[in-house]
Amino acid sequence: MSNWLKTTVLLALLTGLLLWLGDLLGGQQGLVMALAFAAVMNFAAFFFSDKIALAMHRAQPVDEASAPQLYAAVAELAQRASIPMPRLYVIPEMQPNAFATGRSPNHAAVAVTEGLLRAMDRDELKGVLAHELTHVLHRDILISSVAATIAGALAMLARMAGYAMMFGGRGGREERGGAAGGLFFIIVAPIAAMLIQLAISRSREFAADEGGAKLAGSPTGLVSALRKLGAYTERIPMVTAQPTTAHMMIANPFSGGGLMQLFSTHPPMEKRIARLEAMVGRM
Repeated sequence: MSNWLKTTVLLALLTGLLLWLGDLLGGQQGLVMALAFAAVMNFAAFFFSDKIALAMHRAQPVDEASAPQLYAAVAELAQRASIPMPRLYVIPEMQPNAFATGRSPNHAAVAVTEGLLRAMDRDELKGVLAHELTHVLHRDILISSVAATIAGALAMLARMAGYAMMFGGRGGREERGGAAGGLFFIIVAPIAAMLIQLAISRSREFAADEGGAKLAGSPTGLVSALRKLGAYTERIPMVTAQPTTAHMMIANPFSGGGLMQLFSTHPPMEKRIARLEAMVGRM
């Protein structure tokens, strides 16, 4: 299954889960409320997620004069991708990392950490930036924001259902789903929504790796960058790292293996590298 088809299926599952739970909570009225709630949250994410993410990481705007190497690399890749030059930011963090944000190519921003600029050579930096600009091209920021806000709406609906059960407001819901349906609503549904959201994030990372390798003209720079990122992110913490923005980074700022991979915003680094290395003979 292609990454785009997988993303579409997962978003459909997430939306269907939201609507089903809205109906379970309050019938047709609950379904309409769930839709309205998701629409409001998505509207906020659509217009304000970039400003919030940049502020959370204390990103500082830079230009050609203050960051000439960064500016030149992004300008070259943006021209190759036929998109407007995004706004550039540097995050005062020593962990090498980067993210793109903005609702469309016309409103995009790319932020990199000071650690990334220090750790990467020219080809590696180009590979990382090509990955981020591919997110912009694919409108992955919007896709991820929609997934995150729907998952957040599900979690809030689950809390509402819990309060309703505590205070005895359960009649309509019991008629529709009974105790088992209520338990699923409160406990299982938010977990399922989170896992679907994370699966969407991992799918978009694979697609950005592939598109970034093509945009850069070779996967070798990104492969080398990912190897460094895998090592550095385990050794150097990111002070401003937040679970709500981890999915935006090129590398998960939080380390974890084993069962935690199921709850990771990113695919395992070794799988990403293996996929890119398989592209070498095909480019």
